[in-house]
Amino acid sequence: VGILNVDGARQTEKALKELQENGYDITFAESARADGGCVMRGNDVLQGTPDIMVTDSLTGNILVKMLSSAATGGSFEATGYGYGPGIGEGYEQLVMIVSRASGAPVIAGAIRYAAQLVRNKVFEVAKAEFAAAKKAGLKEILDARKAAAKPAAAEEDVKEPPKEIVTAQIAGIEVMDLEDAVKALWKINIYAESGMGCTGPIIRVSDANLEKAHEELKKAGYIN
Repeated sequence: VGILNVDGARQTEKALKELQENGYDITFAESARADGGCVMRGNDVLQGTPDIMVTDSLTGNILVKMLSSAATGGSFEATGYGYGPGIGEGYEQLVMIVSRASGAPVIAGAIRYAAQLVRNKVFEVAKAEFAAAKKAGLKEILDARKAAAKPAAAEEDVKEPPKEIVTAQIAGIEVMDLEDAVKALWKINIYAESGMGCTGPIIRVSDANLEKAHEELKKAGYIN
């Protein structure tokens, strides 16, 4: 499994890794990029790095459209299996989706895919997976995410420490929490700057402060 959300990739990673730690059977892919990790890059889409690429619905829709019609100029989907199925807890109807741009090869692929899902009892598989995820604490993990309060550091008037050269990076912070995380480091007199890396938001600190900053952000709940 690889993760390619536009927003929330790191929160998704945290939640899935908690499920894994609690016994849910899931294996994470490693990005083909040198720094690895299960948060994928654009290169990994074309390289087929993971078996399953987790995205938000808009990103997934865009990827399917691009990959299915890249060779035809975008107006005719010539390869693939459409946009279905929709799988959710308690779902009992198999709905496969094609678009107005879907050509005969895609429609035929979607029909074959539907037949394969029926033969392999997709809803029984889904029911078993939801049960296993619940046993591993899915509801509690999601509830904790919803209830999590932001650390108090953001509400205080925190002064910026003296500037220094920042060449080390810390990834894994949600974009909405980025400035709060910077202030959490300022509060303990670590100079930090926010930025954007190839997988999303980052905090930049000096090499000397990297380990301490990482521990502080982990303790405050901003990163794993």
